Amino acid sequence: MARRLSQEELDLWRRITRATERLHPETSLPAVEAARPRPPLKAEPITPFRPGSRVPRPLPAVDLNQPMPERLKDAALQMDRKLHARMKRGKLVPEARMDLHGMTLARAHGALTSFILGAQASDRRLVLVITGKGKRSRDDGPIPTPRGVLRHQVPQWLMMPPLAQAVLQITPAHVSHGGEGAYYVYLRKRR
Repeated sequence: MARRLSQEELDLWRRITRATERLHPETSLPAVEAARPRPPLKAEPITPFRPGSRVPRPLPAVDLNQPMPERLKDAALQMDRKLHARMKRGKLVPEARMDLHGMTLARAHGALTSFILGAQASDRRLVLVITGKGKRSRDDGPIPTPRGVLRHQVPQWLMMPPLAQAVLQITPAHVSHGGEGAYYVYLRKRR
């Protein structure tokens, strides 16, 4: 498809072709046409814009991560199946318990680390870590904040060094031992 030249381009082309000598004078030059003038653009009225005017109200709640109990349920089983089933039904009694209510993240992390490593050193296998369910807070920001910071953070700490080498399985506790606000932590045997 041939491109149409503007009037200025066509004038420039004609001046160049008159001033140059052709290599093959026996061939004819292709016809060059001037472009048709474009119709003027119609001016459309500009509507006033306010930031956030097209955002639906109220903002939908977005949770990018699965809740921690859901992630723990999907985790691969590392311990004996029958023992795990008894533990989930609340039939096993924890040998030790740690209550993290009211602690800051920094204090809770240190306390949890010493508790888990101490329980493993004492040859305990099943311990209960109570985190609490957490307070409901207003969530007006663009990044959702989960309810219960300790409840979400404790399983992550248990899956990271130095605690990962001591922990065999993490499971949400039975209602009789705290339900959503607590975790069973099944420890590995000490070597």
